Amino acid sequence: MAARAYWQGQIRLALVSIPVEIYTAVKSGAQISFHQIHEPSGKRIRYEKVVPGIGPVDTDEIMKGYEIDKGEYVLLDQDEIDAVKLESKKTLELTQFVDAHEIDVLYFEKPYFVVPADDLAEEAFVVLREALRRTKKVGLGQLAMRGREYVVSLKPCGRGLVLETLRYADEVNRAQGYFRDIPDIEPDAELLDLAESLIEKKAAAFDPKEFHDRYVDALKDLIDRKRKQKGKRKIIEDKDDGDPRGGNVVDLMAALKKSLEKPGAGATATRRTPAKKAPARKPAARKRA
Repeated sequence: MAARAYWQGQIRLALVSIPVEIYTAVKSGAQISFHQIHEPSGKRIRYEKVVPGIGPVDTDEIMKGYEIDKGEYVLLDQDEIDAVKLESKKTLELTQFVDAHEIDVLYFEKPYFVVPADDLAEEAFVVLREALRRTKKVGLGQLAMRGREYVVSLKPCGRGLVLETLRYADEVNRAQGYFRDIPDIEPDAELLDLAESLIEKKAAAFDPKEFHDRYVDALKDLIDRKRKQKGKRKIIEDKDDGDPRGGNVVDLMAALKKSLEKPGAGATATRRTPAKKAPARKPAARKRA
């Protein structure tokens, strides 16, 4: 495997230890980053660390400080901070198993691929994977990596396992504070049926390749055009998209029905439209004659 393991150690289930390797499952290479440039010279802008009233300072004069009151700090040097860091333990002990739906989506943070470290670990690895799959459970434990301790979950993913770091309870806002003003009402049955029909017509298997970042694509296109038109300082295109909310207040029932009648809403609607229009024109022409 070409990638470098993010963590190497073992998963422990009771008296069974399984040597594994963990690899980062996501990447951020698709994002576009910019530098600040001094336009007259075309050179990058650099930043100096300065103290108001003093000016630039040396790096060895800088310490980290935690603000305990406005303008008052507790100063810590890097050695003191490093002494508190947790050693990266080489064991992930699974201490609890829960149903997957019991973990709120807000707690999931970052995924990692987990694979057996060697041929000898494969049998125990597969047993754990299939046991989790059959019981439909997710394993939980705590793991220290790179100076910080994480709550992690472990679940099957194809032939391997996926480990996901979880946020702690005090890192997640309570949803009730945001949702409390939404009225507790029963939706109209007919409206609900129309909405369900629209969802069913647009239902499909998830394919991540169907979605892409249009903003990144537009930036790449702009950069390419600017590169080709070196003499032009700005490229501005007027786009009048109007009010995204629409100018008219549309009845919800009519909007849902209209959505279902659109050709793209489903194959049935597409077949029915031309069948009605074609015969309607010929009788009208005979009557006028």
